Amino acid sequence: MTDEDDDILGPLDPEFGARFQRDVSRPPCQLYLVSPLDVGGGFPDRLARALDAGPVAAFQYRVKGMDQHQAARLAEPLQRLCADREVAFIVNDSVALAKRLGADGVHLGQDDGDPREARQLLGPAVQIGVTCHDSRHLAMEAGEAGADYVAFGAFFPTTTKEVRHRPDPSILGWWSALFELPSVAIGGITPDNAAPLVAAGADFLAVSGAVWNGDERAAVAAFAGVLSTR
Repeated sequence: MTDEDDDILGPLDPEFGARFQRDVSRPPCQLYLVSPLDVGGGFPDRLARALDAGPVAAFQYRVKGMDQHQAARLAEPLQRLCADREVAFIVNDSVALAKRLGADGVHLGQDDGDPREARQLLGPAVQIGVTCHDSRHLAMEAGEAGADYVAFGAFFPTTTKEVRHRPDPSILGWWSALFELPSVAIGGITPDNAAPLVAAGADFLAVSGAVWNGDERAAVAAFAGVLSTR
């Protein structure tokens, strides 16, 4: 097989020996912002600058070790910013907080509850995402349980959270070739390393440190440049 054949067929799936590449019939890949843990102080201004710097599909509100009253208070201005810009406001981990806020969605880790129970509590219109790490099996289970998207990662080293799973990008192409449900790529994604994930089949890029650890406007604009060429 030549290098040219490699380019046409896309990345090799290490488990099945098949090659998958982005399904061009799917909508273009979009940006999914994940908050830093500190969302107080001047963070609402930073979020506004980020959302105004380029197209953003969703914002995940991710806070840890905070009581629900404080989390709800800090969420209010961020939720308004998202609503004003038609950006989906997704709550990380907590179905109860998502219900309290009337959020657009909730993102569940493997230990955060059953998507079926979340659906019963939140209703049919709320978006439910599920972390599936590097597991095809978990992703298919999430789809069967009624999730609206599945998340794979971490694809690259990240300081945002402890990394125990490192999928190959080909899992994104495998998923997009077989299932209509969107996939989210997460973990250490920057404007410099994002292109292979988009080419492999990611429907969304979930990014955090690459945006909030520097100039959020410049980072979102850089991601927009990558996504506009794919």
